[in-house]
Amino acid sequence: MKIFTWTNIRLLLIILVVVSLYSFTSQRNATRKIKNTEVIFVGKKNLFLKPEMVNKLLIEKNQDIKNLSKVDLDLNKLENSISRHKLIQKIDVFVSVDGILKVVVEQKTPLGRVFDQTGSFYLDYEGNKMPLSENFTARVPLLSGEIATVKKEKLSEVLKMIAEDDFLKKNIIGIQVLPNGSLIMVNRNYDFQIDFGKSINIDRKFKNYKAFFQKAVLDSTLNKYRKINLKFTKQVVCIK
Repeated sequence: MKIFTWTNIRLLLIILVVVSLYSFTSQRNATRKIKNTEVIFVGKKNLFLKPEMVNKLLIEKNQDIKNLSKVDLDLNKLENSISRHKLIQKIDVFVSVDGILKVVVEQKTPLGRVFDQTGSFYLDYEGNKMPLSENFTARVPLLSGEIATVKKEKLSEVLKMIAEDDFLKKNIIGIQVLPNGSLIMVNRNYDFQIDFGKSINIDRKFKNYKAFFQKAVLDSTLNKYRKINLKFTKQVVCIK
């Protein structure tokens, strides 16, 4: 059997040419200079960070970033460093084929704003602290009281349900945490207090509140109550 046939030789030459071109292209791409940077925000429209703020983070980590070759740029290190910013949820850094360093940024999402003796800050989706921004103020429920008495996962669950429900988002503007971990909520348009109780049966309690509210609007009785008790999952107790 002939091994070195013309077909096999031609196939080998084609493979060698492809490997050579790939090697040449890879080397050329690796030595390509960084021409510019581009910051791309994904997700929500309101920006807590501005593009120039992200660019400043890039400059702080590498003064001559625009003059570097791609091979000299440690993208993973740069990505990990910038992702530590307390307003950034996720970041992806890469260099395009035309030499543009692109930074894709996903910001953290605030669910509530805390006021305490140390100052003011947001709580994000994981229930962790998130600093305020000079560029944008989020309209989220204001949190006060003994916040540490509630597990952050439970408080985050309550806040998520409010943020993701159009009715609750428009109506619940404040939450006070009592020393025993119970929650007192404040409605935007009415003076009554919402005694939510502990952070359990959260979905059931909010469903009860929405059903009560819709019925009370039809009956024109909302202004008659000073407290709405949601502690009991099978009924809503109203105090005049």
